[in-house]
Amino acid sequence: MPLLRIKKIDWLILKAFVPSFFLTYCVVVFLLLIQMVMSYLDEFVGKDIGVFTFSKMLYYFALSLTPMALPLAILLSALMAYGNLGEHFELTAIKSAGVSLTRTLRPIGIFALLVSVVSFWFSNKVVPYANIKAYSTLYNVKQTKATLDLKEGIFYDGIPNYSIKVSKKYPDGKSLKNVIIYSHQDFRGNKDVVIADSGRMYTILDGSYLVMELFNGNAYSEYNDGTGQSNFKFVRNQYKKTKLVLSLAAFRKSNISDSLFRYHRLMKNVVELRKEIDSFKREMVKTKEKSKSEVSSYYVHHQKPLPQDSFSKLTFNYNLHFSPEQVDSFWQKRFDSITTTFILQRALNQARSVKGFLEFRRSNLFHRINEIREHYVELHKKFTFALACFMMFLIGAPLGSIIKKGGLGVPILVSVFFFILYYVVNMLFEKWVKEGVVETWGMWMPNLIFLFFGIFFFNQARKDSRLFEFEMYRIWFERFSEKFRKNKTHTTQ
Repeated sequence: MPLLRIKKIDWLILKAFVPSFFLTYCVVVFLLLIQMVMSYLDEFVGKDIGVFTFSKMLYYFALSLTPMALPLAILLSALMAYGNLGEHFELTAIKSAGVSLTRTLRPIGIFALLVSVVSFWFSNKVVPYANIKAYSTLYNVKQTKATLDLKEGIFYDGIPNYSIKVSKKYPDGKSLKNVIIYSHQDFRGNKDVVIADSGRMYTILDGSYLVMELFNGNAYSEYNDGTGQSNFKFVRNQYKKTKLVLSLAAFRKSNISDSLFRYHRLMKNVVELRKEIDSFKREMVKTKEKSKSEVSSYYVHHQKPLPQDSFSKLTFNYNLHFSPEQVDSFWQKRFDSITTTFILQRALNQARSVKGFLEFRRSNLFHRINEIREHYVELHKKFTFALACFMMFLIGAPLGSIIKKGGLGVPILVSVFFFILYYVVNMLFEKWVKEGVVETWGMWMPNLIFLFFGIFFFNQARKDSRLFEFEMYRIWFERFSEKFRKNKTHTTQ
């Protein structure tokens, strides 16, 4: 009988949690997708992407955003579930039956652990593939030019090497009035221009080419006849009807292969990231070893250590049995001003060469170090975002039992606050790790900080704390005010 009662409690809590979890997951993914679309909105406007291509891109981005959406979904659904149970006094009834708060947290805790495992698997297996597809599709959309859109009174330069202006565009979308076309195919500036009183445009060969059929106009061209730089000739051709065929290849959808994006860190799983980090470290070691031998080529010779006073006149005189006067004359003859200038200039050039070589090696090493840090960030994010699901459960469930408010009001405010706080702290430590301010363990600090939050709220929930009740703070304030008045009266007496 007790076992049956426990199972009923588990089902009661899971039925309050699981539906809201899937609902909030969909809402969070939708909001993140909206934010992504808004950031790339300029890339989508005016391009004939197609419903299928756009839907495919949103689908793959939704998959890649799932590890970020799961912690917020866990937090919000846990707040709503335990808030509803507390608001309807179901938690009170469960506790009065002798079931502890820890026991009521067990079913959702196990569910949160399973979500953490699924989140890690998703980040390691699905997200790299989804990122390849999403970013390759986005790149192809970026490379595609906007659809042909001639506007009245404005030069349109969407077609490569041409600038087109029309004073009036009729409702049929084909007939034009007062057409001016500048051709820049020869890269000679505005040397070739076609002017027409009217015209008509249409596409041929499945939209591959645009035909500009012009009427009653002139074509002007200025060119050099080759006899001199200033010998330019001007040609004018009058016509009643002519046609210009312009290529629309730039408006075709780009089809870049997905394989070009496979080598970015966002497209790799844990094993591939570790291999990449190891290869970067080996390259750094080889670069350091090669630098020692390569920098020696910039020196003319190497000299053994000499005594401290080996260049003094007395030592020079003693070793070579020359008088100081002979030494002075020797130095004056050997190192005159021209020779000294030559030696100093050569030494300066050698020093600059060594400096340039070392700066190049230094920048190369810093680039490798930054690559290693960024790869470590992506590696740890696969674990930290998965663990964040359980951390958010530790915060959301006790908070819901303390607040005792269900629905979409207070739980949304609290969950958004904590998720934004987690996101800001995570971004801050991620920035510090990439800049080398802290080591790679800094990626785990947000989870550690939120673990303390979870333990604190869990202890408060076990004590049936009135942490978020205004009445408790009002009583504390009245007690403090009364004590302050008593102390003041005692002091004055």
